[in-house]
Amino acid sequence: MHPALLYLPGDRLTLAELGSARLDGHVFEVGEGFMPADTVETSAARAASLAAIVPDRAAACGPTAAWVHGAGDLPPTVHHVRRRSIRRFRPSLPPHVVYHDGLTGEGDVRMIAGVGVVDELPTALELLFAAPADPTAERWLRALLPVSEGLVDGARARLEQLSRRPGRRSAMRMLERIAADQDVVTR
Repeated sequence: MHPALLYLPGDRLTLAELGSARLDGHVFEVGEGFMPADTVETSAARAASLAAIVPDRAAACGPTAAWVHGAGDLPPTVHHVRRRSIRRFRPSLPPHVVYHDGLTGEGDVRMIAGVGVVDELPTALELLFAAPADPTAERWLRALLPVSEGLVDGARARLEQLSRRPGRRSAMRMLERIAADQDVVTR
């Protein structure tokens, strides 16, 4: 995606100017930025819109990664980023961004438009294990699973490998329930 197609508030135009352009129908909101009304919202556009809130040594994870990969129409109200650097750091982030200090798995992060994003399978697993404590995680998981073919089977296989992880059985039950619900919907 060409950077000229993404307007971040304060870069070339102020937030007030971008808001006026949105009201006039010239641009639409994408994450933390705006794009011209006649462009297609892609994963690259979604990731690029988050460049200001995802530090270089971190990656978008959880609901934010699910949204970047194509789950849902609107971004999450609270973004999540996770450390991908071996060295710990404390970034200064806006209040609507949650920083997770746990290290992402090696090979679990993909660079999209210059922004680190956790891949679909690790994101699905993270949402499965977060669902008991976070009521929005299941909604994001339901939106993410149809995005990538074979994601349900991949998650099932990875869960079987995690035989000693707490919460694995409930995550497996949730995955099977969601897969069955989506199977009924697609018939």
